[in-house]
Amino acid sequence: MGKFLDSVDAKALRFAVGFPLVLAGAFVLCAFLLRRELPEPLAVRWTDDGGAAFAPFGAYVGGGAAMILLFGWLVFYQAVPLGRPVLMRRIMMGAGLFLSLFIATALAAGLMGQAGLADARESHVDLTVLALGSGAAVSLGVIMGFVYKADQQWSADDDRALQAVIANELDPDLTRDSIRLWVHARSSVFIMIGIASLFPAALIAIAVPWLGVLLVAAAVFGAAFLCARVKADRAGLKVLLAGVVPVMDIPAGSISKASAAEVRAADFGGWGYRNHGETAAMLVSSGPAVVVSKTDGRRLAVSGGSQDSAARLAEVLTRVADRAHRDGGPAHQPGQADS
Repeated sequence: MGKFLDSVDAKALRFAVGFPLVLAGAFVLCAFLLRRELPEPLAVRWTDDGGAAFAPFGAYVGGGAAMILLFGWLVFYQAVPLGRPVLMRRIMMGAGLFLSLFIATALAAGLMGQAGLADARESHVDLTVLALGSGAAVSLGVIMGFVYKADQQWSADDDRALQAVIANELDPDLTRDSIRLWVHARSSVFIMIGIASLFPAALIAIAVPWLGVLLVAAAVFGAAFLCARVKADRAGLKVLLAGVVPVMDIPAGSISKASAAEVRAADFGGWGYRNHGETAAMLVSSGPAVVVSKTDGRRLAVSGGSQDSAARLAEVLTRVADRAHRDGGPAHQPGQADS
C-alpha cells in the first residue's frame, strides 16, 4: 500500500475517486425528485419520431450512475500516476471532468425531455439542457486542465518529515527513545461481546428497534474500553482509550521506575481504565504489562501487549526518565495532568 501511495498523486486520487461518486449521487437524487413526473418505462434511445427504445426507471438511473462512475474513474485515473508526463496528466484530469459532466448532462437531458409526459414514445431529448450542460462541461474541463498542478508540491507533511530527519541526524538516540503500540483484549473477548449483544439485539429490534440499536451501541462502547493506544517518548507516557480519549499523561520527569511484569487485572480493579487512590491502571487483560512508579508515590499499570513489547516499553520509559532526571526536568511539567 505504501509503494502504491508513493507512486500516485494523493490529492488527484482523492478527487478522481470522489468527484464521480458525488456527481453520480447528485444525478440519482435529482432523478428521484422527478420520479412522479416521468413516464414508465423511460426512453433510452430516440429517433425523429420520439422514443424508440425503453427501460425501467431503475435501470435508466442505475445504469446512468454506473456510466458516470465507470467512465469518470477510467479517465480520471490516467492523471493519477506520478510517472506519467505532466502535460498528459493535466489533459486527462480535464478530460475526466468533461466526460463525467457530459454523461450526467446527456442523462439529465433525457429525463427532462420526458418530464410531464404520459408516454415516453412522444418524448425527445431536451436540447436546451444538453447544450447548456455540454458547454459548461467543456468550459470546466478546460479550466481544470489549466489549474491542475500536476507537479509534485512541497507540503506540510514534507516539512514535518524533514524536521524528523534533521532531529534524528542530530540525535541518533531519538528513535530508540520512542515507542508506539496498540493493546487490546483477546479476540475471544470481542467475540463473546458480539454474541452477547448482537443476537439479543436482533431479537429485540423486531419489537423495539431503538432498543436493539441501543444494545449494540452499548456493546461497541464497552469493547472500546478494551483497546488503547500507548505512546512513550522523551515527553513521557501517554495512554489513549480506544486511541482517542486520553486517560494517562505522565511527564518523563514524574517517573521514578518502570518495569515489565505479569499482572492480574483483578489486582488493579479489573479490565479497562481504573483509578483508585494511589493506583491507576489501563489494562485490557491480565498478562504482560508495565508497572510505573511515580516520584509522588503513585503506581500505574499499563498493558504491554506481548512480553517483548512490554519489555521494550519499560526500557524506553526507564531511559527517558533517567534522561529527564539527569537533565534536571521537573517532576510536574506545566500544562500536563497526571492520572
